[in-house]
Amino acid sequence: MARPVHFEIHASDPAKVAAFYREVFGWTITHLAEMDYWLIDTGTGDGINGGLVQRRGPKPAADNPVGAYVCSLGISSVDEYVARATKAGAAIAVPKMAIPGVGYQAYMKDPDGNLFGLHQPDRTAK
Repeated sequence: MARPVHFEIHASDPAKVAAFYREVFGWTITHLAEMDYWLIDTGTGDGINGGLVQRRGPKPAADNPVGAYVCSLGISSVDEYVARATKAGAAIAVPKMAIPGVGYQAYMKDPDGNLFGLHQPDRTAK
């Protein structure tokens, strides 16, 4: 079975977007200057690591439909991470909602317009 093993974020200003993800999620991001590629280590436990690359073309317009896979990040509190992300320059794309019996979900746009999800597991969600 094929499973996701790596994700990639495209950015108009990779250094700025790397700083956002470091600040909000505490990720370790290392720039490989010889390749102009940024390695993303999201931490230990379940999950995958990724990369960050220079965007080739314009960033997504505010009302563009999603044109790629959207990654959702497992977090302890949607409310806490929405606050952290907006303080660091993100915008709310879809406010917090309950997924009954599963948890809570919200969608954000990082400072470069990339969409990502925040997922808080909670089987009591209604």
